[in-house]
Amino acid sequence: MTASFTPRGATLKSRMAPVGAIAVVGALLLTGCGDQTDKATGGSNSNSAPLFNQLPKEIQSSKVIKVGSDINYPPVEFKKNGQVMGIDPDIADALGKQLGVKFEFNNGTFDTLLSGLRSKRYDIAMSAMTDNKGRQEGVDPDTGKKAGEGVDFVDYFTAGVSIYTKKGANSGIKTWDDLCGKKIVVQRGTVSHDLAKSQSKTCQKKGKGKISVEAFGNDTEAQTRLRGGGAVAGSSDFPVAAYAVKTSGGGKDFELVGDQVEAAPYGIAVAKKNTQLRDALKQALALIIANGEYDKIIAKWGVKDGAVTKAIINGGK
Repeated sequence: MTASFTPRGATLKSRMAPVGAIAVVGALLLTGCGDQTDKATGGSNSNSAPLFNQLPKEIQSSKVIKVGSDINYPPVEFKKNGQVMGIDPDIADALGKQLGVKFEFNNGTFDTLLSGLRSKRYDIAMSAMTDNKGRQEGVDPDTGKKAGEGVDFVDYFTAGVSIYTKKGANSGIKTWDDLCGKKIVVQRGTVSHDLAKSQSKTCQKKGKGKISVEAFGNDTEAQTRLRGGGAVAGSSDFPVAAYAVKTSGGGKDFELVGDQVEAAPYGIAVAKKNTQLRDALKQALALIIANGEYDKIIAKWGVKDGAVTKAIINGGK
């Protein structure tokens, strides 16, 4: 989920245009949301895996990496027939083969994942989380003040933020400026949430009326509210918005409007002090990029425009 940060401005467009939405999600339908531990995914438990010895000793001992994730964000991570699936679990599985451990996905609300990481409930957070300076430095996006220890990110994907509306009822919305005086639904703690609050202040300065922002614990709840007529628009990460447009009501519920904004990397969040795990994850990502497994996963979910070509730590701005 494009995670909280200080927005760079609603007019900034991403590298991916919404006209590709249908192509992007076409493949999603060929592939196939939680409680406590939902899935342990990963490869071999054997210490013969190429990067097993690069892991911290406690993870070598347990052969498990505990993942904090909001498992209600299709197609990035979601449940189908009781199984956790999506872009993130598939990438985690490929990383696990290189590291010789399993990635155990534990469900939590998105805005609590980093606190869970700080309390050591999780080893990492992997949940479509945007890498940005605010999160790296532990800065509260509302106050601009340091609120806690930051995290490091291993960047593995790129996505922007999109607006969607009920199909055939877009109210003339094409940009974030068009939302002035209107109501939008978002998931709490995401870039869409921060961008909506920032844009509302801009609208007021222009004398156009603030944006009424209703935030929910997960994106599915926001979609339900919009579907029921409780707002004129919703916003979420492009892959998620495109997936909802394609699948909700058989493609009859929603439509994408305007261009993406705020293109930024998704990162696997790791505690600042856990540099050994961070570096092992970076090496594993580099390996699956090099051996082609990464590209296969990205192609499977139809999101090639968001692919990265190398493993980077803290590439977000």
